[in-house]
Amino acid sequence: MSKLETIFAGEHEEVVFCNDKASGLKCLIAIHNTQLGPALGGCRMWKYESVDQALEDVLRLSKGMTYKAAVAGLNLGGGKAVIIADPKKDKSEALFRSFGSFIESLNGRYITAEDVGTDVNDMEYIFMETSNVVGVAETHGGSGDPSPWTAKGVLEGLRACVEHKLQKTSLAGLKVAVQGAGHVGQHLVQLFLNEGMHVFICDIDSSRTKELSDRPNVTVVSTDDIYEVDADIFCPSALGAVINEKTIPKLKCKIVAGSANNQLATPECGDELFRKKITYAPDYAINAGGLMNVSIEFEGYDERRANRMMRNIYYVMKTIHTHSQMESLPEYKCADRVALKRIEEISRLRGRFIGNSKPSFPGRIVRR
Repeated sequence: MSKLETIFAGEHEEVVFCNDKASGLKCLIAIHNTQLGPALGGCRMWKYESVDQALEDVLRLSKGMTYKAAVAGLNLGGGKAVIIADPKKDKSEALFRSFGSFIESLNGRYITAEDVGTDVNDMEYIFMETSNVVGVAETHGGSGDPSPWTAKGVLEGLRACVEHKLQKTSLAGLKVAVQGAGHVGQHLVQLFLNEGMHVFICDIDSSRTKELSDRPNVTVVSTDDIYEVDADIFCPSALGAVINEKTIPKLKCKIVAGSANNQLATPECGDELFRKKITYAPDYAINAGGLMNVSIEFEGYDERRANRMMRNIYYVMKTIHTHSQMESLPEYKCADRVALKRIEEISRLRGRFIGNSKPSFPGRIVRR
């Protein structure tokens, strides 16, 4: 089956190929599901080896965003964008403004934000062309970089995992192996250290780990050795598919809980974690803090409300673990059930009361 046939055979509502030779933009935008609201998902900039690889990534990531918004209780759908370029070399004002123009042409069906390879400065350029972007600077009614909030949410979800698996209410003294020291990873390291944990850290970019290496209770290991660290928790915080048939036999942890998207290479990997009695925090459930935070921007950003929302991730994880234990099902299947149930129930509710129309979403008042 060709890649295009895969799209038509799948669940996605829309996939947009964006090409602008003048700015060098080559981009894919995937809108997975808008039953609960417009599709919100970050823009990833990565030097993909092929367009097929980029397409596979954007399809997986956008579906994950649908489930993430649903589990988090947000009136949002799932979408994602990937720009095929090197974030270290190819960024420009023209490129991101061109991307913003393509987003504007979608008439609010897709809202973008930061992701791997992009930051708040890039969002500012996009904001020049469309209001359908979140995570912009506070001066524009935004909340800035969502990375700290993703990290805060992961910490709340981790507390639930530790209570469930280790029967502990404190994280002090626990060992955690953090794979990735990027935007979210660095915030996680600091939060874990604040909790009195010992942190093992790795990253493909040695300059990132160098900044952390001189801190007390931090041990830098190689990217190959991170899986075999004798830690209580393995915390994937880089790219996806790191929980796979090659890495699972290496794991010595009791819990897998991190901020990376699409951590399981296949559903069967989630089954294998469950068989090995390794507690898994479904990625889209535990890493929803950044999404929760930026979602507030459309109603008027309030940091206090954002902090309250982070605690919801703790309760979401408790619910997933309870279902998993009662039904003897892998955690990822229980999370999927929670997400699909909410999408189906809200879709039926809207169809009954407002004639099958899609939910409206308040737009930000923009003054340029």
